[in-house]
Amino acid sequence: MLLNELLTQNAQRHPAKVAVIAGEHQMTFAQLDHAVDCMAHDLLDRGLQHGDRVAIHAYSSIEMVVLMMGAFRAGLIAVPMNPRMKAPEIAYVLEHSGARVCFSEPALAPLVNGAEVIGALPDAKETSTPLPLVSPDDPAILLYTSGTTARPKGAIHTQRTLFEGAKTMMPGAITPADICLATTQLSHASALMCVYLPGLIQGATVVLLRSFNPAAVLDLIERHACSYMFDLPAGLQQIVEEQVSTPRNISSMRSISAGGDSVPVALHRRVLDLFRIEVREGCGMTEVIPTAYNPPGAVRAGSMGTAPEGFSLRVVDERGNDVEPGETGELILRSPANCIGYWNDPDATTKLLRHGWLHTGDLVMCDEDGYYWFKGRLKQIIIRGGSNISPQEVEEALYQHPAVFEAGVVGLPDPKFGELPVAFVSLREGHHSSQDDLLSHARTMLSEYKVPAKVYFMDALPKGLTGKVDRRRLRDMLLANAELLDSEIVSRV
Repeated sequence: MLLNELLTQNAQRHPAKVAVIAGEHQMTFAQLDHAVDCMAHDLLDRGLQHGDRVAIHAYSSIEMVVLMMGAFRAGLIAVPMNPRMKAPEIAYVLEHSGARVCFSEPALAPLVNGAEVIGALPDAKETSTPLPLVSPDDPAILLYTSGTTARPKGAIHTQRTLFEGAKTMMPGAITPADICLATTQLSHASALMCVYLPGLIQGATVVLLRSFNPAAVLDLIERHACSYMFDLPAGLQQIVEEQVSTPRNISSMRSISAGGDSVPVALHRRVLDLFRIEVREGCGMTEVIPTAYNPPGAVRAGSMGTAPEGFSLRVVDERGNDVEPGETGELILRSPANCIGYWNDPDATTKLLRHGWLHTGDLVMCDEDGYYWFKGRLKQIIIRGGSNISPQEVEEALYQHPAVFEAGVVGLPDPKFGELPVAFVSLREGHHSSQDDLLSHARTMLSEYKVPAKVYFMDALPKGLTGKVDRRRLRDMLLANAELLDSEIVSRV
């Protein structure tokens, strides 16, 4: 099923139902379908042809939805760009994707040379350009990775892979009666795959947030009686803090999903206490969302969940052999939601997709009941004296301390042990702690070799474009600042 056809079907079934809300503006399904049709014709009237790339540099908005869906309907390839990108990052994506045109909202247009400023949406007009036949298996969108390990790569998704990933998010989470809140940008796979597209498939109403702010999230829940929300753990943490500080009426909420990074068990508990809802945690990546998801009514706090229906998951060692339940290995999977490769990067595609299996680079453990537990990234694992340390496991222990708001753990090169774990922490407002206090706490939960060699306190930890704590930047900061490389670390360990 083409996503365009789903939109048209929703417009025919319930034309007056509100499809999308952004700020003070909203569109019914009939209005949205009409606007998308006009946009598709407008794009083709510009001389764009099947398979051409259309870059969109904007905050989440109705205009962005119309542009993206219009590109799908015209047989073009949408290239949404995170509005937090800087000019060099934007220039790279535009050059790498070979975008024929870039639409940018007025506030962001100065960052893009030759940008087409998004203004009023096109109206219906006489046109001799017919809409093409579009295959569900044609490339539809390039979603660029956040580039934490190298230059961003453009994961190629078709309308089929988008549909197959989005529909796995619906059981027990989204119904046609729901009002779904997207707290992250539509340029990010989480908002697109976990909120907007599932909402479209079900014919639900989707509320878009221009830019993340925990107070704004709670205000929208109260104002629109939102019933479903997906957020990244860092954002969910801030929402919890805001609700404790200034409570809103959140009684309409019935389902909360989270992913994109591990949800600390302590955060699971706080959400349950405040919202009376269990967080349905899942795991995914730009290349495939989700990879695993907690089933409704059977949530295990801290787990990635189980394999979605129709997905085949394996946990393998470095030779590609399956490991036993309870052992850690790399997660690989086959699914109808897998991206079809990376744009203009055959080498990276070959490394990603091998013999029909997508290699995630995630280290996981599968228990006897089929639940998967995240243990870290292959390239971020800390090896101390030959023993592997998962940064996520150490961070999880730190999050159990009541004063810790954010935590990031990285490896520090060490001549004796190879690497040592080092923690960066920001504290909750009004809370106090010390290095000795946090290390003592960590020792109650971790083997001694996993306990951080040192704790650095920061007002706020650096984040990537998707809002995750950026471990790579933390490690770069550590290595670039001689004053942080304290000889006391080695002598004390």
